[in-house]
Amino acid sequence: MPEQHLTLDATKIVAYQGEPGAYSHLACKHTFPDWASVHCATFADALKMVERGDAYYAMIPVENSTAGRVEEIYRELKRTQLYVVKEHFEPVNHCLMACHGVTLEQINRIGSHPQALAQCDANIKALNAKNQAMYDTAGAAKHIAENEELGLAVISSELAAELYGLNILKTHFNDTVGNTTRFLVFSRQQKMPVFEEGQTYITSFMFRVRNIPAALYKAMGGFATQGINMLKLESYMVNGNFTATQFYIDVEAHFQSSAMQAALEELGFFSEEVRILGTYLADDYRLK
Repeated sequence: MPEQHLTLDATKIVAYQGEPGAYSHLACKHTFPDWASVHCATFADALKMVERGDAYYAMIPVENSTAGRVEEIYRELKRTQLYVVKEHFEPVNHCLMACHGVTLEQINRIGSHPQALAQCDANIKALNAKNQAMYDTAGAAKHIAENEELGLAVISSELAAELYGLNILKTHFNDTVGNTTRFLVFSRQQKMPVFEEGQTYITSFMFRVRNIPAALYKAMGGFATQGINMLKLESYMVNGNFTATQFYIDVEAHFQSSAMQAALEELGFFSEEVRILGTYLADDYRLK
């Protein structure tokens, strides 16, 4: 991980996980084109940069349209006190690449982040190649640029191929057209937009239900009664305890709306803990 005590103005820095050329890097460039993007080794490192004030935002992937949720970030959510202030959808064009002079017929192993491998599973099998898990898509590109390995190609972005001087063997290597990753932008300050009728807002929060029968069903009842659209509900264990479950949820509502306040009041009756992560404008991508 690079030295993070930068001379740049921290209010113009966005941190991300991965090597330069990662899809998180592309998301930073597309969302904050005039800002400096700083790469970190882990999601925790990116979030800590914001917590320390060394970066203003952290760009974190949470789910992919093909491979599902990014498991690691849900472990970090309960450890950070940052707020979600924005969402961004990044189209993913996976490219299969190798060192110059390597042909497609020579490839017997394909390396990348497990998420990217999952998103290209059918195409990997079509080449009769074996998966090789690596910590990062751009890191995989950097690895073969620095360590030529016979028979190894990697899945990464066009930007990574350009940065590390690699040859693209196949473009659009992902199995599904329209493969897209959703990112959340985290900040130390809550930046809740002013509620306006007619705008579409997303509110993200976490909660833990009481250990009583039908607690989740009852906790969610208020959202159904108030006509609030639930967009995402994820569950994960708390501290390895099979009897304690934490939930992450996205709903289509503003925190300050009367319907949302009524639903949260009912949620509180059946929950031990509710933590609002943030309210933000829905990305235009949701309209497509």
